[in-house]
Amino acid sequence: MTYEEALRDIVLADERYMVLTAENRAAIRNLPGLLNGRFVDTGITEQAMIGMAAGLALRGRIPVAHALATFLTMRAFEFIRSDVGIAALPVKLVGGVPGFLSDGNGPTHQALEDVALMRGIPPLGVFCPADEADLVCGLATVLADERPFYIRHIARPAVVDHAPFAIGRAEEILAGTDVAILVYGFLFTEAYRAAQLLQKQGLSVRLLNMRTLKPVDETAVLQAARETKLLVTIEDHFLTGGLFSIVSELLVRVGQTASVLPIALENRWFKPARLDDVLAYEGFTPPQLAEKIMKKLDTN
Repeated sequence: MTYEEALRDIVLADERYMVLTAENRAAIRNLPGLLNGRFVDTGITEQAMIGMAAGLALRGRIPVAHALATFLTMRAFEFIRSDVGIAALPVKLVGGVPGFLSDGNGPTHQALEDVALMRGIPPLGVFCPADEADLVCGLATVLADERPFYIRHIARPAVVDHAPFAIGRAEEILAGTDVAILVYGFLFTEAYRAAQLLQKQGLSVRLLNMRTLKPVDETAVLQAARETKLLVTIEDHFLTGGLFSIVSELLVRVGQTASVLPIALENRWFKPARLDDVLAYEGFTPPQLAEKIMKKLDTN
């Protein structure tokens, strides 16, 4: 099932749902004629769309608002914070082409700080599925949750069969004691293949699909810190504010020490290109990830 099909079924089954977009229909292009007037395209007006979504939520609706991730989280940030966040309205925000999925686009279109921005708004949850199957797996639960949520949209095929979804619970794909790889979103596939390469070299690898970064699965993170020699965070996000920051904040808060290797973009945007070339140039292919992890383990 696709995201569009799953969203269609949810909306048609409950009249409270409405689908909004700021002229970003790529993932929902077949819905306008199917939703009985509960589809609204505001045009390229992200701020107005969020204001509309907040008004609808105040009147008992559950708006699911779509826009490119970079413009949704930055251009409309104040509206999300003030209109949705302060009132804790159940508006769901779906950001398209986040992180490396923006591949050929330049810095203005690269959403590499979206997780940091959205998790900084107190009531807002953050859902970053690994692939489209994972997105569909968690969609109904996230949309039904009473809090506002930011969702990193992804339409990539799955490389694993996913376990049932629960907000705030990571999915353990591989169990291991040498290294724990924590990842979310598009880079899950690359991390999974890197883990397989590490296993072929005799390493015991734990792989966690984090799924929701807020609330994060603190138990899974802390167990991984205690039970493995190295934590690795992998993300197509700036180093500041994303998963590495979340893990570091948690470890400091509970007073637990761990060796942590962050693999992220450090203080710069990525070089635009085709997606495979972006991964290779920026050092995020499975062999490159495995090499970085092995090098860190050798120096521990």
